[in-house]
Amino acid sequence: MTTLPGCDAPTADLLSVEAAREHIAALVTPVGESETLGLREALDRVLAADVLSPINVPPHTNSAMDGYAIRSGDLPAEGEAQLDVVGTSWAGTPFDGAVNSGQCVRIMTGARLPDDTDTVIMQEHVTREGDTIHITAGHQAGQNVRHPGEDIQQGKAVLHAGRRVTPADLGVLASLGVPEVPVLRQLRVAFFSSGDELRGVGEKLEEGQIYDSNRYTLHGMLTRLGVDFTDLGVIRDTPEDVRAAFEKAAGMGDVVITTGGVSVGDADFIKDTLAQMGEVNFWKLAMKPGKPLAVGRLGEALFFGLPGNPVSVMATFYQFVQPALRKMAGETAHERLTLRVRTMTPLKKHPGRTDFQRGILHHDENGELVVRSTGMQGSHVLTSMSLANCFIILPRDSGAIEAGEMVEVEPFAGMI
Repeated sequence: MTTLPGCDAPTADLLSVEAAREHIAALVTPVGESETLGLREALDRVLAADVLSPINVPPHTNSAMDGYAIRSGDLPAEGEAQLDVVGTSWAGTPFDGAVNSGQCVRIMTGARLPDDTDTVIMQEHVTREGDTIHITAGHQAGQNVRHPGEDIQQGKAVLHAGRRVTPADLGVLASLGVPEVPVLRQLRVAFFSSGDELRGVGEKLEEGQIYDSNRYTLHGMLTRLGVDFTDLGVIRDTPEDVRAAFEKAAGMGDVVITTGGVSVGDADFIKDTLAQMGEVNFWKLAMKPGKPLAVGRLGEALFFGLPGNPVSVMATFYQFVQPALRKMAGETAHERLTLRVRTMTPLKKHPGRTDFQRGILHHDENGELVVRSTGMQGSHVLTSMSLANCFIILPRDSGAIEAGEMVEVEPFAGMI
């Protein structure tokens, strides 16, 4: 167990963001239990096993174009050829007669090719007079034809275990006639806020009190991840109340998340209680916002003690908690997407901590992707997260950034 120094520690002694990610990854074990769900219910769930295709896609040789199905032996080497139209093959209603040399079949996109044909001539490249067509030289045998299994082969894995099912995946599975799939069970998460100053929405505020926004942002972020969660409300800042909440939460979830009470104030009991009842892996990061972050174990549950300031809660959740939950849920194919763009505004910063400032990614008048700050960057300014569509990530050792310099950004799309 490693416990790092408190808030008065020099920044050189703080755990880096990269090291924190490695520590957390080592603590995470994916769930093993699974269930079988119908196709629609499987959206956003993580596959527990590979899904094998029961059929070829396409299931039969078919036309890629509207046109005429012919025998390649009737293609003219030069000049033109004349063929008699003997029928039509529709998608869903194929032509099942014979096609002899000198004959052809009108065919629609997706329709099965008649058995005696192997080539499709686009209708735009044909001259038709009554039931006769004329085609010129220059076509290739087998053109405009789709073959069985060209997209998906029978017995091959079409989706792999560890994939979070997307709307496109539902369509792929439906096209295969797959009615249900095995998925890993949902993660169970319990969370609460800590603070005597916090009041719920709808309550009257007294002097020195504020509304608890953190449980609402956690509710939204956990809902987007598709986890099964329990909100335990606001816990008073006493050792007895925090301990009772820990005991209750530990028996409810795979993960316990708290907000507030992880700093070094006289009424901040989260970290000390975790140390008494479980294990503290680390609790101080070289990160802004989000310096105080308690990570460890509470019984069998993974524990995240997030800061109390609302922007810090969201920043630490997206950088550390969300990736951990994705891995615990069994997801194997999620990567952080970052871009290098020019900043249109100067960015204040002091060396010592990796800074996750809030920015607005947009196109300038030349169509170039650029970023600008949302304005005030205090960890209490929750509107900066509401206005932003990306994090501007400034390295630990960097200082202030001038307008026009290149910076790294992490878009919220796909993350939030």
